[in-house]
Amino acid sequence: MVQPNPGGGTGGPAESQGRQLGSGAIVSATGLGLLLVFVIQNRQEVRLHFLFWSFTWPVWLCTIVTAVVGAFVWVGWGVIRRHRRRKARREYRRG
Repeated sequence: MVQPNPGGGTGGPAESQGRQLGSGAIVSATGLGLLLVFVIQNRQEVRLHFLFWSFTWPVWLCTIVTAVVGAFVWVGWGVIRRHRRRKARREYRRG
């Protein structure tokens, strides 16, 4: 049971401490700051040749696009692997 304060509030953590930033917000802000520094430091252009395509991109864009594509492949591979394991487990249970 919560005892009322003489001031009329419940005295919970939100009232006594005020509004605070969560750890996720702090990590996100730090990551965005680091990303901004990376972009500013890697603005030079680089010419890329892939199969029969050839194009010019800034280094930061090339790096970020490569990382995002790699992340999608990694997540997709994990989803496929989990699906296969789940399917095998169901077949094993059915006997």
